[in-house]
Amino acid sequence: MLTKRIIPCLDIKDGRTVKGVNFVDLRDAGDPVELGKLYADEGADELVFLDITATVEKRKTLVELVTRVAKNINIPFTVGGGISTVDDVKALLNAGADKISVNSSAVKNPNVVDEMAREFGSQCIVVAIDTKNVDGVDLVHTHGGRRPTSIVTQQWADEVCNRGAGEILLTSMDHDGVKTGFANRITAEISSKLPIPVIASGGAGDMGHFEEVFTMGRADAALAASIFHFKEISIPDLKRYLHERGIVVRI
Repeated sequence: MLTKRIIPCLDIKDGRTVKGVNFVDLRDAGDPVELGKLYADEGADELVFLDITATVEKRKTLVELVTRVAKNINIPFTVGGGISTVDDVKALLNAGADKISVNSSAVKNPNVVDEMAREFGSQCIVVAIDTKNVDGVDLVHTHGGRRPTSIVTQQWADEVCNRGAGEILLTSMDHDGVKTGFANRITAEISSKLPIPVIASGGAGDMGHFEEVFTMGRADAALAASIFHFKEISIPDLKRYLHERGIVVRI
């Protein structure tokens, strides 16, 4: 059985880590480099840094931040926000990122997924999907969750996989920040149909939620933010909990 990964997510706004509920009502959670180093030291498997307003504000993710992160942590990390071209990817990988995440730009121009995968390899390309259930249908949203589309989430996941994405970061907007558990239904539906890993995001509130998303949700990795930022759950405690329940994690 493949090792399940625990991934803290650091949402970045104006160079600071922030966290909200359902993508709004943001509050400061600390310096992203300091937090990233802490999580790496605690045993996180990977990190994700998302510049959550880069696309909305037509601004590129800060290469300087990526350089600082790369100098201070020793585990793989993914960077997303405002990435839309091969040159954007090249700059971030050269600055030290291991993977990049695209979301709105891929919806706008799906060919960028093919281009990036061809240029850098699928292992570097994560497609982030923000999904929300609208009248019983799971639909893709873009621009930090602000813009609904008519694209069905499962169909979009299939398409980006076929185009060369190496991984999918699936965030449920309905569950984001409310701490009632991950969106196990849609996570399992996508994970069971695709040959690439699916990272579940949105809804972690206690250790049991991680167990559920790895079993019921069939996720390959679980991402969370506020429960780590505000020290509600520690990564070592979480990994011990999962290990005791037969879930394979890196201790």
